[in-house]
Formats: sequence, C-alpha cells, structure tokens
Amino acid sequence: MSTALSVLTLFLAMVLGIAAAHKLAERSRLASATAGLLRIDPAIAAPVTMAAAATEFAAALALLFPVSRSAGALLAALLWVGYGAALVGARRRGDGGIDCGCDFGARRSGIGRFAIARAFALALAALALLFSPAGSVGVGVQSIFAALAFVALLFAAGEIAHLPATSRSAAR
Repeated sequence: MSTALSVLTLFLAMVLGIAAAHKLAERSRLASATAGLLRIDPAIAAPVTMAAAATEFAAALALLFPVSRSAGALLAALLWVGYGAALVGARRRGDGGIDCGCDFGARRSGIGRFAIARAFALALAALALLFSPAGSVGVGVQSIFAALAFVALLFAAGEIAHLPATSRSAAR
C-alpha cells in the first residue's frame, strides 16, 4: 500500500478512536447532544451514544487490519454520513443552535457549516479508502507522524471555524 493510503488509514482510525474516547469521557454532554440532534428521549440517547462510540471503536480497529479494512472503511463512511445527515436535519428543522457534540467543548454557535462539511469529508475519505487497492498497510514512523499531523490540522481547522467573524471584530 502506498504511503498516502497508509497515512489515510491511520488518520481515519485515529479520528474514530478519538471520537469514541470523547463519547466515553463526556457521556452526559454527548448524550444530551444526541437527544437534541435526533429528538429522542434523553434516557434513550445515552445508550445510542454509547453504541455510536462502540461502533466508532470497532471501525477504527477494523481499519488497522488488512482483512477487515474495507469493512472498517464502509462502517466509518456510514457513521459519518449518518452524523452529517443528523446535523443537516437539525439545522433544517431550526435546531441549528444546539450543541451537536462535534467538538471537545460545547459551542455557543451551534451547528455550523464546518461540522457538516467535516462529517461528509470524512465519509468521502473513508470511501476513498474503501475503493483503494487492497494490501497491507506499511506502518512506519513517518506514516504515524503524518497521520497525527493531519489529526492536529483537523482539530485546528475546527477551532478556526469557530472564531468570530472579522466583520464583528472589536478591531474594526
């Protein structure tokens, strides 16, 4: 497998693993976010959130082994499309101001275009991996560091997307 596919595989596995850990670390906030996004009872939202975390972890683990990589990529793509659809649905029905649980901290700005685009972009990346040539991932130090760099860039982009618009800046 090429270095690019190795980096993509590790990147997606890291994002999924971090998302699963995030759901475990902030159970109550993310269960509340799930209840708001899906408009379900909070008592049902907690197990749904934990099921999503388990599915993310399973997809991350599946990506790391050649025999299960395509199943992991398909599962990841389906998860992210589902997240994206839930975000779009919430915005369309007027719930765009709720905390979607998409970031490490609750955002006052609610569901932004970046959160929606990120979900669908990650789904496309998973589909690219799904349709890539099969083979073993040559996991080298360079691939690990490159994947970590892309994870850091993804989180940095999320922070930048939540900065206040310059037109409302006090500097103007």
